This record gives sequence, structure tokens and C-alpha cells, in this order.
Amino acid sequence: MTLYSIIFYILGLEILVTTVLAVSRHDMVHAVIYLIMSFFGSALLFFLLGAPFLGALEVIIYAGAIMILFLFIVMMLNMKKTGKPDFPSTQWVPAAALSLCVLMLIGLLAFIDPSNHVPLESAMASPKAFGEFLFRQHWLSIEIISLLLLVALIGALALGRQAPGEPRKEESETPS
Repeated sequence: MTLYSIIFYILGLEILVTTVLAVSRHDMVHAVIYLIMSFFGSALLFFLLGAPFLGALEVIIYAGAIMILFLFIVMMLNMKKTGKPDFPSTQWVPAAALSLCVLMLIGLLAFIDPSNHVPLESAMASPKAFGEFLFRQHWLSIEIISLLLLVALIGALALGRQAPGEPRKEESETPS
């Protein structure tokens, strides 16, 4: 086993653990932070596999911009805890069955005979060529996505803002 394969498996384990922690946390701020850690692990995996531009995009766009926006939205919404569990027991059985099916398929794909695989051709593109393709061919979709992110931010601000005459939420929730 080479050093690269050891680093690959460690990064894969880190991504898996932090993603599971992000999904299973009750505190939304902790979930967002675990997801940011998962994105950093994915970026390192891109660097390891020879795609440094995609790794940089992963850090800048996902971990840097979108997840920080999510973190601000979660902090502004001030979500209240309820007594009900987040995942009722009726949802665990289908989720466990689906997870078992996916793990069996991954196991089958990982352990089938490697002699019948067709090697894939390497598709390398410089960041300049990628940027030219993206902004010449898909400029409208990029502008629509940026507009949607702006609308989501304005919506989060509207949800988080309280009416001028209302008392602060912290003051109204204190028992008398």
C-alpha cells in the first residue's frame, strides 16, 4: 500500500465521518461546521487526485461562500428546539434498508473482477480553458444561480427580522 492510497483512505474516512456527523447533529450550527469540514476533505481529495483547480473551487465556492452563507442564515433564524425527535422510528427502517442496499451495491462494484474494466481516458483542462467554456457556454445559468442565492439571502433576512413593535424573542421567552 502506497502513501497516496493511505492518505486517500484517511481522507475518505474523514469525509464519511464528518458528513455523518453533519446529518446527525441536532444543533444546526454544528451541522454546518461539520459539513464545511467535509468539504475541506473533499478539496484535499481533489488535490490528491491531481485536480487542484477543482480543489480550490471546492474551498472557495462551497466551504467559503455557500456554507458561510448557510451558517449566517442558521444563526439569524434562531431555531427553537422541540420535544419531538428529529427522526421518528418509522423513518429508521426504510433508511436502514436503503443504506444496506447501497452498501451491497458498493461492495459488488468494489470487488468484481478488475480484469474486465475499461480504462478511462484522462480529461485534463487548464483553468483558463475551463473558465472560458463555463462563461461562454453556461453564462445564463451562472447568473440565474447567483440571483437565486441573492433571493435566498433576502428571504433569510426577512424571516430573521422581527416586527418593530415586537419584543425581542429572548425577552418574551423568559418565564415570569
